[in-house]
Amino acid sequence: MLELRQVSKAYPTPSGPLQVLDGIDLNLAAGESLALMGESGSGKSTLLHLAAGLDLPDAGEVSLVGRSISSLAEPARARLRRDTLGLVFQQFHLVPSLNVHDNLRLQARLAGREQAEWSGQLIERLGLAGLERRYPEQLSGGQQQRLAIGRALAPRPALLLADEPTGNLDETTADEVLTLLLDLVREAGSALLMVTHSPQVAAPLGRCLRLTHGRLEPLSSAEPGR
Repeated sequence: MLELRQVSKAYPTPSGPLQVLDGIDLNLAAGESLALMGESGSGKSTLLHLAAGLDLPDAGEVSLVGRSISSLAEPARARLRRDTLGLVFQQFHLVPSLNVHDNLRLQARLAGREQAEWSGQLIERLGLAGLERRYPEQLSGGQQQRLAIGRALAPRPALLLADEPTGNLDETTADEVLTLLLDLVREAGSALLMVTHSPQVAAPLGRCLRLTHGRLEPLSSAEPGR
């Protein structure tokens, strides 16, 4: 589903290049769920952006559903994202001029995979039934994040990439949204790569890795949340 081979990435700074990722190897199988942990600034979001083809590595190769995306031009990477990925970020990135109904269906329509029955199920499961004509500004933060999750899963993507998807929510709402996210990912048949700093958020996922000093290591079973 997703493979990173010897991927490295550095950013320029006034004092010289900052090596964020240093020879990363990562494999994610179809239907698998993986939590990527690490301190703030450790490169978690950078790795996720490389996996999505939103950025390119300095060295190494990123492959998505068997296709190397490292050498693709941006239009081809955009098509691959549209056809293969669902993306959920800490910021909701909803379209303010579209109501709940149209926001939810946007990604599926772009991918040419809208399924009315699945969309209807999502509306119900997301707790948004009766709110279809409301606009994002008329929703609570939890409702907006559930809508963002529904939009990403509406096309039943092969892979869902989630960057701190509960980071802007209070603890109770975050727990509810995380449980719903994991349930819907399983129902959609998607693989999941989630970036989080929280052991509690990482714990329900099938596998967990920590990003430290540009390299990946397994999360110790003695660490909190495991």
